[in-house]
Amino acid sequence: MSATQERRTGFTERAAERLGRTTAGRRGAAFVAELRGRVVPVHWTNLFGVVAMACLVVITVTGVILMFWYTPSNATVAYDGPYPTLLGAQVSEAYASTMRISFEVPVGLLVRQAHHWAALLLPAAIIAQLLVTFFTGAFRRPRRAGWVLLFLLLVAALAGGWSGYALPDDMLSGTGLRIVEGIVLGIPFVGTPLKDLLFGGAFPGEIIAHLYPLHLAVVPLMAVLIAVRAALLLRHRPPRFAGPGRTGVPLLPTAAARAGGLLLIVMGVLMLISATVTINPIWLYGPASPGDAGAGSQPDWYTGFLDGALRLVPPGWELVAFDRTWTLAVLAPLAVVTAYLLLVAAYPFIEEWILGDHREHHLLDRPRNTPTRTGVGVAGVVFYGVLWGAASADVIAAAFSVSIEGVVLVFQLLLLAGPAVAFALTRRVCLGLQRRDRDMLLHGFETGRIVRLPGGEYVEVHEELDRDERRRLLDVDRPATAAIAAATTAPRGRPLERLRARLARVFFDSRLEPADPPHDSVDSERDASDLRIPVG
Repeated sequence: MSATQERRTGFTERAAERLGRTTAGRRGAAFVAELRGRVVPVHWTNLFGVVAMACLVVITVTGVILMFWYTPSNATVAYDGPYPTLLGAQVSEAYASTMRISFEVPVGLLVRQAHHWAALLLPAAIIAQLLVTFFTGAFRRPRRAGWVLLFLLLVAALAGGWSGYALPDDMLSGTGLRIVEGIVLGIPFVGTPLKDLLFGGAFPGEIIAHLYPLHLAVVPLMAVLIAVRAALLLRHRPPRFAGPGRTGVPLLPTAAARAGGLLLIVMGVLMLISATVTINPIWLYGPASPGDAGAGSQPDWYTGFLDGALRLVPPGWELVAFDRTWTLAVLAPLAVVTAYLLLVAAYPFIEEWILGDHREHHLLDRPRNTPTRTGVGVAGVVFYGVLWGAASADVIAAAFSVSIEGVVLVFQLLLLAGPAVAFALTRRVCLGLQRRDRDMLLHGFETGRIVRLPGGEYVEVHEELDRDERRRLLDVDRPATAAIAAATTAPRGRPLERLRARLARVFFDSRLEPADPPHDSVDSERDASDLRIPVG
């Protein structure tokens, strides 16, 4: 080899060439080639995962920076910082260190506010992912584990946000911790030991020191959950949306580059908001005090549904049993919220059991084509929204000059009737949209042009759908007739199986079978209700 050729071959090229000859190098090259050949769909619903990842990156970086100056301790010290109003006041070391970060550490306030804003956006992005996954049916086999991992990510984000909410030890977070203490004490038999374990004695005890490790453990836990979920997603080809052909872009480099660009944009927007919009001004709230509570205090939005559940319980719900006083005002909300979250986590398994559908699904559903599932999802959103809104009952009463009892009564009625009404209306809307799609397949779409026939009759001209639009409407994951008959037929003498069959009828009876009529029958009159799938 000549000297010129030797100079042109650098160290990086030689190292890459030698690495490529090894077993690990060959496997890595094959994996990269597989990623380059994998096509992922381009759709706005795929962006929420990138938003959540950007939030997690901001939380991690800012959290590591804040660790160097924050002191997780409830020990009392005299404040001697630059904020004159609190000069000489007795505050906890946690509060004093947070004030020092906000006013004395360079860009400390920016870092702290970026940490808080990212923690607010993270649950929203995960909830949006859950909603998209639910309404499109992307939780079905072989992606049920991905749904559970996404739910666990939400729980971890809620736990991290709640624990971080208390760490500044200001009046707002102190009020929230006092509520937590009351909830824990309301649990029979184990309430007092749990309270002592959590707080380490009389309120506030050592709650800051106990919550700090939990807050630190959340980010590594979320990183593990994301890594496992990413591995599962790579194991299966991504589900596709309805429509002709393989629509999408290569994962490498196109989709990865788009995701990286959006990641940087979200991080930039978070930093811009943090630099211009104040959040959690603890210097205005003042330090936490066991004997005081902030008027109109509100939790962060993602835990509002827990606070709202407590506010909607009627007063006086108590009973005495087993030599204990059972405070239903605490136990009932805990039971309802726990059951709600467990139903969310288990829904893929419940639907599979009801329908008896154990197939692998790689085609995403349009929400209108599964009215029952969509109705259940909207009912769940309404249930969550009512609890979330009830957390601000006092603020609503003060803002509109109405009695808080009346506001609570309205939310109580909405909690009882809202989900059922939302379920029924959503099913009817979905069925109406299905009939509209069937009419378009049968008769074409309305052009808005009115013509007069030779007999004097005025009619609107319809045009046939183009091939791609027709394929999009017909590209539906249809259950087989035999599967429908098997799911809706219950053996006698088995109450659980009869219940499953009845629920299956509700699912299948709300679907209209797509039908692509011959061209000579497009203008024929046909009632869309005749297209309903026959049930067992």
